[in-house]
Amino acid sequence: MLMNRLLPIATRFADAVTEITPLGNGLINDTYLVVTQSSRFVLQRINTQVFPAPELIMANLTTLHRHIVQKAGAKLQIPEVLNTADNEPLYRDQNGDCWRALSFIANTESIEAVGSLGDAEQAGFALGHFHRLTSDLDPLLLHDTLPGFHITPGYVVRYHQVLQQAGAASCKESRDCAEFIGEFRHIVDDLENAKQQGLLSLRVIHGDPKLNNVLFDKHTKKIVSLIDLDTVKPGLVHYDIGDCLRSCCYTAAPVGFDLNLCAALLKSYLNEAGAFFTEHDYHYLYPAIRLIPFELGIRFYTDYLEGNRYFKAADPEQNLRRALDQFHLCASVMSQEAAIKALILQLQNNVISK
Repeated sequence: MLMNRLLPIATRFADAVTEITPLGNGLINDTYLVVTQSSRFVLQRINTQVFPAPELIMANLTTLHRHIVQKAGAKLQIPEVLNTADNEPLYRDQNGDCWRALSFIANTESIEAVGSLGDAEQAGFALGHFHRLTSDLDPLLLHDTLPGFHITPGYVVRYHQVLQQAGAASCKESRDCAEFIGEFRHIVDDLENAKQQGLLSLRVIHGDPKLNNVLFDKHTKKIVSLIDLDTVKPGLVHYDIGDCLRSCCYTAAPVGFDLNLCAALLKSYLNEAGAFFTEHDYHYLYPAIRLIPFELGIRFYTDYLEGNRYFKAADPEQNLRRALDQFHLCASVMSQEAAIKALILQLQNNVISK
């Protein structure tokens, strides 16, 4: 029974625990809502195969929380780290699993799909506001909790290593993935080359700002928080923007990229973050929007070839289907290149004219 199994762990962080239930549907960590007689909090088992140094995650969360809570006018709540009775941010159980507790942000909800332009605007605001609030936080004060994360060329290198071991594709869907990667391999260096040339600067990034990591107020439908902050690190905000758009502008049956949602989200984002955007930042927006679904497709496909070691999968083919979806999304973005670039130029001119 879940309660019996997790009670000894939950009581390391609080007394009088009355209920423990699963929370969310994350693909990496195991997350639970713990109810006590006086409060509620989030209990998580950190996947140490993905995050081998969880203490660095907790240090980042503390730095980030300290920075944002002292900001006048901040409209985002950052979950607070809750220590154990021994005043430690982490607890390792007898199996070696690593657990942490975070404050629960009440009266909020996450959504799996954008239901309106208003949802897209709120998601864009949340990410832009986060980037603005952290724009004066030295990114080098944060640890890189996941080295190589969002460094697209590295995923391609890993893919080719795994492909050599896995051998030739065994089904049409797998061959389609391999052919798509081969055809568009040339785009993977776009952002990293710009960083190396000094055209794009390191800033504080969320690292995983997909839609279900945004919390909406249940009543006002306004953004309250960005969660799942384990991947906060020094990086390029373009990876964040591309990932947020990938998540929010995805349409199914058939898979495509919704330009209207993109316009709403980007406008709201730039209303917050445009103050620190440079000419080069605008120039590399389209390459970022194109790159992130391609990168995630490579990651899903590589994980499928490796036997689904990284992303949780309900069946052996799920990561293959996820990869195909991302490649279809990438193709939809590329088919709308002219329109997306025209939108970016229009939004840039609007920001400059303010």
